[in-house]
Amino acid sequence: MAKATWNDAVLAESESYETVEGNIYFPPDSVNKEYFKDSDTHSTCFWKGKASYYHIEVNGETNKDAAWYYPEPKSKAENIKDHVAFWKGVEVVE
Repeated sequence: MAKATWNDAVLAESESYETVEGNIYFPPDSVNKEYFKDSDTHSTCFWKGKASYYHIEVNGETNKDAAWYYPEPKSKAENIKDHVAFWKGVEVVE
């Protein structure tokens, strides 16, 4: 079981997930979307492709670009398509 929390809120929780480069990627159906707001931020990984980001909003506080995902990953990263990973103080435990 993996769980992501921030500001006392459970952002994602799942028994099935992918681990890539030390980051846990949660499947889309395990994410509590009420805390996620679309961001205009993007970054590019040479082997995974173009990442999109979410801001996390909990109890009136915003953690900008604290989650990312690959909506159209390159072929070697198909296993994490639309899966969400976290950073910027979000606690992720297995």
